[in-house]
Amino acid sequence: MNILKDWISRLKKGHMLSVIGIFLLIIIVLGVILYNSRKEAKQVSENTYNMAFYELVDYVGNVETYLAKSMISTTPEHGAETLTHLWREANLAQTYLTRLPIETQELENTQKFLNQVSDYSYSLSRKNIYGVSLSNEDLDNLKELHSYSVELENTLTQLSDDINSGRVKWGELADKGQTAFAQEVSTISQDSFSSLEETFHEYSGLIYDGAFSEHITSAEKKGLTGENIDEETAKQTAQDFFGKDKIKSIEGSGLSENATIPAYGFTITTNDDNIVSISISQQGGHIIYMNYNRDVNTEIIGIEEANQKGKEYLESKGFSNMKETYYLKQEGIMTINYAYMQDNVVMYPDLIKLKVALDNGEILGVETTGYLSNHTVRDISNIKITMEEAKKTLNDKLNIESEGLAVIPTEWKTEVLCYEFKGKIDDTEFLVYINAEDGREQDILVIKDTPNGILTM
Repeated sequence: MNILKDWISRLKKGHMLSVIGIFLLIIIVLGVILYNSRKEAKQVSENTYNMAFYELVDYVGNVETYLAKSMISTTPEHGAETLTHLWREANLAQTYLTRLPIETQELENTQKFLNQVSDYSYSLSRKNIYGVSLSNEDLDNLKELHSYSVELENTLTQLSDDINSGRVKWGELADKGQTAFAQEVSTISQDSFSSLEETFHEYSGLIYDGAFSEHITSAEKKGLTGENIDEETAKQTAQDFFGKDKIKSIEGSGLSENATIPAYGFTITTNDDNIVSISISQQGGHIIYMNYNRDVNTEIIGIEEANQKGKEYLESKGFSNMKETYYLKQEGIMTINYAYMQDNVVMYPDLIKLKVALDNGEILGVETTGYLSNHTVRDISNIKITMEEAKKTLNDKLNIESEGLAVIPTEWKTEVLCYEFKGKIDDTEFLVYINAEDGREQDILVIKDTPNGILTM
């Protein structure tokens, strides 16, 4: 009784209350730390799964592209290259697929599909390396694999949209497993997945942008002309190019000597307080880059008008005989690739990119690196085979829509004069390039006609 009285007395004095309060505070702090740690770990896990998934989507898209290319390749040399790429992309897709936290029959069949594409493309590439052309049966098998790759790509795209919208979270998919995944792809026939294993069994014994924009910067800048200029002269050139009447102020950032093309950089503030970045080459004072960011909230002009305004702009800036090639539309802005034309031959290395605002046709961006790196007069007389002879090397299933001559760059920074054939096999559109000197299949591009533009891969 005395002990109880003593304890109550201490409580009254506040000593125990302090101890209990401190104890409760420690519990709360530890709880918050634990909650934040778990939340952070969950976010890290979610980000990891997202990265793996988007890598998977990219590689599956590449698998579809290379399968499409392999269907129409007619020479062992180019076929071997395409199939080797296909083998590599399928292997990489498998790697990222295994990092996702789902184990379902659908994903198991997807794994088998990618593994089969990898094995089959490797087998066919060995045939090509030894100079053996693919048989009709080989091409039919590739066509069937391509049809499955399109279906797989569509399914992953749908799931990607759900993840981006937040409707699906990786933690939920990991917890619910097959049922959740099946619900997310409910609009796609489950039969297409479940039949993959059976379909691929027959192969088990057989055990791989705008166009040319990645290879346009040569070591020798053939399009650069004139003597070196100083920063003040470059500043005047930048003002004249953009329009002095539209400029409130201009600030220089000095010479970038280690750039692909040494250039003076400037930041322009327009009269309506927009910011413009612009660079002028040290040699000759040529425009290399101009980017003008402003909001484009309406789309009033169409593709044809935007293209026409782009051509007129280039002509006014001294870039004549430019032909539009491919374009991409994003947030009210059309980015158009233009290539130089010499005697009706498309010079793809001489590339200029423009950004055109679709509300009023204003030019918001220019990039001339390809043109300045490569523009020169070419000798295009060394044609040793005719157009008709070139056609004979094409896949006989290709339905030709247009034809002409073009100079294309190679990954070795060289150029090749080719016959360019645009055509379709089924619903897939291609550009096929046949070397105009020796008749060999030089390159194949897949044309992607998307809601936002026409691209090549």
